[in-house]
Amino acid sequence: MRVIRTDEAIFEEVFQGIMNRGGGGDPALRTIVENILQDVAARGDAALFEYTAKFDGYVLTPQTVQASPEEIREAAALVDPDDRAVLQLAAARIEKFHRSQIVKDWRDESEDGVQIGQRITPLERAGIYVPGGLASYPSTVLMAAIPARIAGVKEIVAVTPLRQGTINPLVALAMELGGVSRIFKIGGAQAIAALTYGTASIPRVDKIVGPGNAYVAMAKQLVYGHVDIDMIAGPSEVLIICDGTAPVSFVAADLLAQAEHDEMASAVVLTTDDATAQRIVAELYRQLENLPRKAIVLRAIDRYGAVLVTKDLGEAVRLANRFAPEHLELMVENPETLLSEITHAGAVFLGQYTPEALGDYMAGPNHILPTGGTARFSSPLGVYDFVKRTSVLSFTREAFHRYGRQTERFAALEGLDAHGRSIAVRM
Repeated sequence: MRVIRTDEAIFEEVFQGIMNRGGGGDPALRTIVENILQDVAARGDAALFEYTAKFDGYVLTPQTVQASPEEIREAAALVDPDDRAVLQLAAARIEKFHRSQIVKDWRDESEDGVQIGQRITPLERAGIYVPGGLASYPSTVLMAAIPARIAGVKEIVAVTPLRQGTINPLVALAMELGGVSRIFKIGGAQAIAALTYGTASIPRVDKIVGPGNAYVAMAKQLVYGHVDIDMIAGPSEVLIICDGTAPVSFVAADLLAQAEHDEMASAVVLTTDDATAQRIVAELYRQLENLPRKAIVLRAIDRYGAVLVTKDLGEAVRLANRFAPEHLELMVENPETLLSEITHAGAVFLGQYTPEALGDYMAGPNHILPTGGTARFSSPLGVYDFVKRTSVLSFTREAFHRYGRQTERFAALEGLDAHGRSIAVRM
């Protein structure tokens, strides 16, 4: 893992290379996904089931594509009681946090004859994509479904590819805890297409949330506009600012926790001390020896990992804001003093006993976060992502006349005669 000082000549080149994490769009991938989307839009279930057989290796029919309530119950019942308790605790904490995000209608009647306000209505149907590859992700289900339920979404549907012919028990339990209405045994770009356009078996949704592989991410990007999406999820990332007060074992462990996601993950440290930087690297390689996903970690830290030595914490904060990380850990003596200077981050973890993994599972705030620098303009998933805001306005005759002439004149400034006449006819 590289150790580079910010005053070295190569620093900007290295930092910019890490900033470009996630890479650009793959034209060949885009073409493949476009063809899948168009095919499912045109042929519906027939195309959907063909792609499922081709890519996922199992056969579906209109009668088997949706998991029955019995299938879900039987799968969830297989979860160990202690594991069930863990998921229940996480669900309760996630619910508690997200209930604070509820947005309500408001109305302003302070001006005589004028009422202006905002009406909040939930989406009618939301779709959750749940990855089903080599690992299971019940946490993703809880993070996506619970805010939707709290928002009042009328129907929450989920899509997830089968693994070894069955729904993962932990995922099934999470769907029960999250309030998912229906579960469909599909995945990949074809599942995004089905949720976007609808088929005879799959209902069309208003919004699709949840991470997936490169095909899923590309599909979500291409269908946006036909349906709303949460974000384009790229490889996961962590940036840690440390001043040498936290044990290097903590710092190294958190870097490894991030890098084990996949070989495109990014794990970066900003520290003010050369000696601390060297100790972090040594500790990281010591801990790495015992990790089953060692090969993945090595490729990740080689591509998008580094320990960067800054002249002071102020420079570290400036670089962190440029990076706009998904996860930002402030492992410094007084993290609150730096928090006010942070402008771009998906989630900020304060202090040495607030690791990113705690936020992934048990803390309560959402772990579906903006990646790839999009924290500059994006926010974590939340209740507010599952509601619409509608403006409401009402003017009496007297109030209308107070603003009529100015409104007519404004319309004339833009050359919209019919707009002006719609005011004049009421004058």
